[in-house]
Amino acid sequence: MADWYADWHLAILLAALVADRIFGEPALLWHRLPHPVAVFGKAVGALDRQFNLESDSDGLRLRKGAIGVSVLILVAAGLGHVLAWLLQQVSHAGPVLEGFVVFTLLAQKSLLDHVTAVADGLSGKGLSGGRAAVAKIVGRDPETLDRTGIARAAIESVAENFSDGVVAPAFWYAVFGLPGLLAYKMINTADSMIGYRSVRHEQFGRIAAQIDDLANWLPARLSAGLIALAALMTKGAASARRALSSAIADSGLHRSPNAGWPEAAMAGACGFALGGPRIYPGGRVEQAFLNAAGRRDLDGGDIRMAVRLTDAACMALWGLVLLLAIAT
Repeated sequence: MADWYADWHLAILLAALVADRIFGEPALLWHRLPHPVAVFGKAVGALDRQFNLESDSDGLRLRKGAIGVSVLILVAAGLGHVLAWLLQQVSHAGPVLEGFVVFTLLAQKSLLDHVTAVADGLSGKGLSGGRAAVAKIVGRDPETLDRTGIARAAIESVAENFSDGVVAPAFWYAVFGLPGLLAYKMINTADSMIGYRSVRHEQFGRIAAQIDDLANWLPARLSAGLIALAALMTKGAASARRALSSAIADSGLHRSPNAGWPEAAMAGACGFALGGPRIYPGGRVEQAFLNAAGRRDLDGGDIRMAVRLTDAACMALWGLVLLLAIAT
């Protein structure tokens, strides 16, 4: 391993996090080149089309899905190893190039911008604007959402995706470098596309969803802690205590073993009740409220409050990475 890699690994992550928050997605680049996640998505889509056959038994579809997603994850990790090795041969430009790779696979600014757009849509065009904006970030049926439903969906999205799109990729890069980062992005992409949320993928995508649950177990809980820390910095000790107590008490009420942690922490920190029943294109899904005693009448201003808290949580993550870099 090149000397610079051992010395600058966490510094590269910190620089990538700061750059992503400032600049976000380099749109001009992705107009000309395919985004790495889009490439992963095409690979998962090809796997689904070629091997998820309705004529197969449930057991065979389960085995095919397990083997297929495992191969894709190993390929992604292998690509990460090769790319890391190549960059480590470049003594001066290597850290910059690796930082750019990490930067492109984080999602702080794009997440905050997309969720802020929901608040802007509500304030500018009312329900129609809010529904159009929220439809871009959540899977539930936007036409069934009133103002509170739109706000709740946006706030839950910013909390969950803070974990999946920011903390988890940063965590796996910190632990395993580019192989860990690329493997995680493949896992997350596979779950979003074939995770067992439909009849077609009930068997074929089951293992993909379970692997994603495992990969996000630690990051989700770390995300809840970062949201509580952000609440302490911006709203005071009482808000931080509510974030932690809500995460511990109510995270298990969520249908996901992981998403409940950042969502419940957000609910407690802001004094909102999140979760509850919702309607997806496939039907109604029942779920208990997180922080059920919190305020349920939400609007665009509450979305902006959640965005500000998530932004502070991103900065708390920067601070954690900085402390680790100094300590090591």
